[in-house]
Amino acid sequence: MTVTVLNALLKPLLEPHLPSWVDARWYTTKAEAVALAPLAEIGWFDMHSKDDMAEIFQRAIKLEWLNSVYAGVESFPLDLLETRGVMLTNGAGINAVPIAEYIVMLMLVQCKGYREVVRAQDRHEWLKDSPGKRELSGAKALILGYGAIGQEVEKRLIGFEMEVSKVRRSAGSGTLGPDEWRARLGEFDWIILSVPATPETEGMIGAAELAAMKADAVLVNVARGSVIDQAALTSALSEGRIGGALLDVTTPEPLPTDDPLWGLDNTQITMHLTGRAQDRMFQRSAARFLENLGRFHRGEALTPLVDYALGY
Repeated sequence: MTVTVLNALLKPLLEPHLPSWVDARWYTTKAEAVALAPLAEIGWFDMHSKDDMAEIFQRAIKLEWLNSVYAGVESFPLDLLETRGVMLTNGAGINAVPIAEYIVMLMLVQCKGYREVVRAQDRHEWLKDSPGKRELSGAKALILGYGAIGQEVEKRLIGFEMEVSKVRRSAGSGTLGPDEWRARLGEFDWIILSVPATPETEGMIGAAELAAMKADAVLVNVARGSVIDQAALTSALSEGRIGGALLDVTTPEPLPTDDPLWGLDNTQITMHLTGRAQDRMFQRSAARFLENLGRFHRGEALTPLVDYALGY
């Protein structure tokens, strides 16, 4: 029997499908999770507080496999987990569909000036013309970060007859390498960031990159706030040097109420909601976990498995 420690909220989704070799222990509170952690060979310890999770990981000395619904793992003690030989599977791709849908929605809102339409309705005002006349069709988009989210975004943008380029570690047909995209920034109408948060991606969009963009280019960030120099972005937006920004993530979060980004007409801030705009996250996560249980028992590779060297 393999002791597997799980959040009791997942019990209805998991318990009927757990194989006989799993000794499931369920927790409902942090205290119960802390008490069960030293027994766990497999653990799923997602909590709102990263400090609480860190405390649990320190105590989980028998852990062989740690699962998480979180896609970003920058707050996990990766060095500790690697030293102990723990396999870490994350939530990469779990939220890709709703995030991709949200991105397209934001792009259309930006193109058509739809925020002004909603405000006019609130005022009971009949507009005589569309506040936005931009089209997605025929526009060029660059996707930085071609994982599950980037791939889902590309599918949808192609449906709008957009020309889509993406950045991969190895350049190829329709792709740019990590050393090529900066020189091409001025070609794109939309720059979409869906990269993982790593030392390599921190501040990857700074003053130089913003200056290289088209004057009407729109920057979309569903990655992490840290991948953009936010002060440089605020200046570029407030001075009209780029067309706009669609920001699901900021630095810090929540964004302070007096931050100037809130008041910019060319900026949409969506409060890290893109992945939450769904009702199937835990169903998808549970199904993936159960599939990985079979792989674990058979000694097969788990997926998606975090690469500690890369940090994602």
